[in-house]
Amino acid sequence: MPILYHAADSKEYLVNLRRLFALRWAMLALMALTVLIAPGLLDLVLPQPAMLAILAVAAVLNALGHRHAGRQQSATAHELFSQLLLDICTLSALLFFSGGATNPLVSLLLPPVAIAALGLPRHLVILVGGAAILAYSLLMLFYLPLPITDVSRATQLHLIGMWLTFTVSAILIGWIILRMSQLIRDRDAELAAAREQALRDERVTAMGTLAAGAAHELGTPLATMSLIVGELANDRQLPEAVREDLGLLRQQIAACKDIVGGLARRADATRNDTPEQQACDRWLDRLRQKWHALRPQTTSKLIVDRDGPAPQIAIDPRLEQALLNLFNNAANACPQTLEITLSWDRQALSIAIRDRGPGFPPAVLALGGRQELPAHEGGSGVGLMLTATAIGQLGGRLELSNPDDGGALARIVLPIAENP
Repeated sequence: MPILYHAADSKEYLVNLRRLFALRWAMLALMALTVLIAPGLLDLVLPQPAMLAILAVAAVLNALGHRHAGRQQSATAHELFSQLLLDICTLSALLFFSGGATNPLVSLLLPPVAIAALGLPRHLVILVGGAAILAYSLLMLFYLPLPITDVSRATQLHLIGMWLTFTVSAILIGWIILRMSQLIRDRDAELAAAREQALRDERVTAMGTLAAGAAHELGTPLATMSLIVGELANDRQLPEAVREDLGLLRQQIAACKDIVGGLARRADATRNDTPEQQACDRWLDRLRQKWHALRPQTTSKLIVDRDGPAPQIAIDPRLEQALLNLFNNAANACPQTLEITLSWDRQALSIAIRDRGPGFPPAVLALGGRQELPAHEGGSGVGLMLTATAIGQLGGRLELSNPDDGGALARIVLPIAENP
């Protein structure tokens, strides 16, 4: 009988049910082979037509159930429960024609109970256990005895049956323990990952709150600076070089005001159920030009590594901020031309940012943005963590590497169908 782990929802019940149908084919084939060869091998007289008929009915029911399960999208505990009862009935019928409770293989009624204990709620486990006990009890009273007159030979056959039952039980217990241990390890790993993700989200939320408050308070000083720069620009006695610096300063102040004002617009876009859609190549080029307004000393080129129309992408502020973080990191490492490569297929969208700097330090590659790095010159060490968190929330992943020919490569991979 197949071993199933505890199912927590309807989809897991369906997986277990399909596994039961698939593995039952092997069990039915093994039982049919035993019925066919046991009389000649062990010099026994068995009612082969009746036993093969039972196996044939079980095979037909298994085929129908397997076909039905293949079309289902979910299953219930009661469906799995009914199939375990079918296993008990099939084995009980076979045992009825082969000695009943005197057959040492009667202990094989226990595996369905063990399977139920691993995969069903408590009340259904009790019912399966009760059915197995009832079947065993009835087989003590009603059965067709095996016609064996030689006592020593009957003892030998009984010992062989006991050995077979012990072997099956040992395999069953070992498999159950291994399965449960693996399940516990998997759940511990999932819980640890969930706790780590919760801590990252908590830190990101706290930083987002601080950033929102800072952006609100920055409005007044930015307006004051803009006013002063405007008054200075109207002074005709200023040298031309100073006027050029004032023009650049005014441009930077306008960019800062646009960022601060964009926080509210991005919050509205995040709450919007129908975000704006745009072709990914045009969206990425627009974002790149917007970034150049803040980093005019840096150059970049956009490489679209696909032919044909670009897929539509939902404009999400988290993705835009993640890319701006990567752009800034690459420009800080090497202000020369950055290579931004856009590619896609039917499943995923890929955006790669390549610089010609010294590459990522080993500590960055080891952490991969899972937590903040120590503060460094020109940064606070949280940019990659914020980027990785944002990409993870969008269902994608962030890949960091150092190419063999030098530099650093940061790649964002997002599922196209699930882009928010």
